[in-house]
Amino acid sequence: MVGNNVSHSNRKTKRKFYPNLVSKKFYLPEEDCFITLKISTSALRTINKKGISACIKEAREKGYLK
Repeated sequence: MVGNNVSHSNRKTKRKFYPNLVSKKFYLPEEDCFITLKISTSALRTINKKGISACIKEAREKGYLK
């Protein structure tokens, strides 16, 4: 996503907005293993809400994971 930096004098210069990504290790009790995912912090909140098992299942159905 792109936008503008706007200075105090109202000059505009191009800038980029990057997602807030974190590497996080999760334990899957069904498969008895750990997986490491690079996810956004908003996705981390979703995993905390739904649970890692439900999120992994949903990602596999949508084709994001193998």
